[in-house]
Amino acid sequence: MTVIYGSSPAQSTSPSSTRAGRFYFSWGYNRDWYSKSNIHIYRHDVNPANSYDFMLFDAKAHDKPDMWRWWQLDRLTIPEYDLTIGYDLNNRYGLGFEVAWNHLKYVVTDWQMIHLKGQIHGTPIDRIAPLNPDTVHLQHTNGNNYLLFNVVKRQSILNREKIQISAILKAGVGPMISYTIDTILGDSDPGYFHYHGWVGALSGGMRISFLKHFFIQTDMQGAFANYTNTKLGHEHLGRAVHHFYSLQWTYEAGASFPIGKRKR
Repeated sequence: MTVIYGSSPAQSTSPSSTRAGRFYFSWGYNRDWYSKSNIHIYRHDVNPANSYDFMLFDAKAHDKPDMWRWWQLDRLTIPEYDLTIGYDLNNRYGLGFEVAWNHLKYVVTDWQMIHLKGQIHGTPIDRIAPLNPDTVHLQHTNGNNYLLFNVVKRQSILNREKIQISAILKAGVGPMISYTIDTILGDSDPGYFHYHGWVGALSGGMRISFLKHFFIQTDMQGAFANYTNTKLGHEHLGRAVHHFYSLQWTYEAGASFPIGKRKR
């Protein structure tokens, strides 16, 4: 903060004499943890040989960081990454808005002991057995994508000329534009991007700003992901419906720039 000495009005500055706000963007990576999920998998067809409707109860899942060779330009989007674009209003409430693309990866763990109940090709089934990936495999790995529209609250902790530290709180909601790779009863699909459902999230973290325009930031984000429209099989006629909670740790670097007219 610049200090101007003297009592003359011409030499003083008002705390509100600031730019209207700051545009910022950041890029980083994440690690993720997931709750168990009941997964409803079905395809209703007049031909019983093509029909199935069953549940996987308490399915465990894990993430897939893929941080190998991330520093190469053609590998930047292979790991679990985060891209954020936002605007700080720079008002007394410390509010802002942002759009965040969170690229997480979700893999239902193969060979776990799972309770499977329902019908397959018209035959009732109710058993506990290892989850064979050649029979049923599900992964949102390109990915479990959260497109979040966030409201952001900043609280200054330290404000010096060369360094500023702020606590950051966020709340957001948005669609999931995800990409699922699956195998259902031997029918495999490499996946494609489409609307899968919606997500709501809350997060808290800390931002350290320096050299006027640059910052690093870390957050812990809890989210509720509701998959309502996951298409399965090579013909995309099957469906998977499930929801789960995720915990996401992010580490990012970014830059910010003042924009707009000064307030007096």
